[in-house]
Amino acid sequence: MVDKATVEQRDLGQAMWRGTTCKCPHCGQGKMFRAYLKVAENCDVCGEQLDLHRADDFPPYIAIMIVGHILVAVMLHMDMTWHVNPLTYLYTMIPLAVILPLAMLPSIKGAIVGLQWANGMYGFGTGQTD
Repeated sequence: MVDKATVEQRDLGQAMWRGTTCKCPHCGQGKMFRAYLKVAENCDVCGEQLDLHRADDFPPYIAIMIVGHILVAVMLHMDMTWHVNPLTYLYTMIPLAVILPLAMLPSIKGAIVGLQWANGMYGFGTGQTD
């Protein structure tokens, strides 16, 4: 177990914002991802190790919750305001239900990795993995 006093203070909001923009949570300059959702081993600018994260299923869960709430609100509004044909939902909401979470995932995963980095979770900032 690592003593919390040995891990330097890290700004949680700044780290999560940098992650949301898919940048290194440490320097804010390097790319966090080497592919769509593959986190780079190290930052290409500052060398910070980034592959210690354990985001797992949390980013897709958040994306689905956000998109689900948005789409249900839009569907209710459309139905109560214009009484649309049910096929309208088939042609609009299903593609949106697929595209929106996929578009959100990198930013959400970046924020989760930034959260873990700022809190020193899973070996971030200690040189070891737990």
